Amino acid sequence: MNAQPSLQTRIVRDDTRSETALVTAARNGSESAVRELIRRLNPRLFRVARGIVSSDAEAEDVVQDTYLVAFNKLDSFRAEASFTTWITRIAINAARMRLRRHHPSEVYDTVTESDTSHVLDFPGQGSEPVEATILRAEIRRLIEKAVAELPPDLRLVFMLRETEGLSTAATADQLQINKITVKTRLFRARFLLRAALQRKIRGGFEEIFPFDGKRCADMAKRVVAALKADGTL
Repeated sequence: MNAQPSLQTRIVRDDTRSETALVTAARNGSESAVRELIRRLNPRLFRVARGIVSSDAEAEDVVQDTYLVAFNKLDSFRAEASFTTWITRIAINAARMRLRRHHPSEVYDTVTESDTSHVLDFPGQGSEPVEATILRAEIRRLIEKAVAELPPDLRLVFMLRETEGLSTAATADQLQINKITVKTRLFRARFLLRAALQRKIRGGFEEIFPFDGKRCADMAKRVVAALKADGTL
C-alpha cells in the first residue's frame, strides 16, 4: 500500500495549483482547497482589515467573517474579477460595517481630490543609515505604530499600495475611488509618516502586520470548523 503524502508534500502541491483551480475545488467541497486559499489570502486580508479597524483582534475577526461569507457564497462568484479581488472587497465591506457598528460616533479625516502629480518619497530611500542600535523587531514595531495612527482612509490606501504592492489603478479599482484620490491619500500618508518617524527608520513595510505561522493555521482551523458546522463543507 502506498503511504499517504506528508503535509509538507500536500502544501507544495497546492502551491502549484492556480487560484481558479482552488476555487473550483472549494466549490466542490474540498477542505484542502479551502485551507490553501486561506493560507494564501491571510496576509492580504489581514492587512486590508487592519487598514480599516483599530486593532489586530478586530482585524482577525473581520478576516474570519470574510472567509465565512465568501465560502458560503462561492456560487455568486462569477469570475468577472479575480477571486482575490472579489474576496478583498468583501473584507473591505466587512471591516467598514464593523467600524460603523462598533465606533458609530468616530470621525475620520477625509481627503479631497486634488491634481497631485508628485508623491513624496518615504524617508530611508536616500542615503541616511538606520541607527545601529535599533533592532529589526523594534523598527517594525515603530512602523506599525505609526501606520496604525494614520486616519483610516489614508491607512487603507497606504497598506494596499506599500504593503501589498498594488498599483495606483488596482488600488483605485479595489476601493472604487479614482486614481487621483489614491495618489492624494498616499501622498498624505507618507507625509504624516515622515513626520512621525522623524527619518529614524527606513524600509520594512513588506513585513508590517504579519499574519502567518500559528495565527495563519488557527484561522484555517476556525473557518473550516465553521464551514463544516453549517454544512458548507
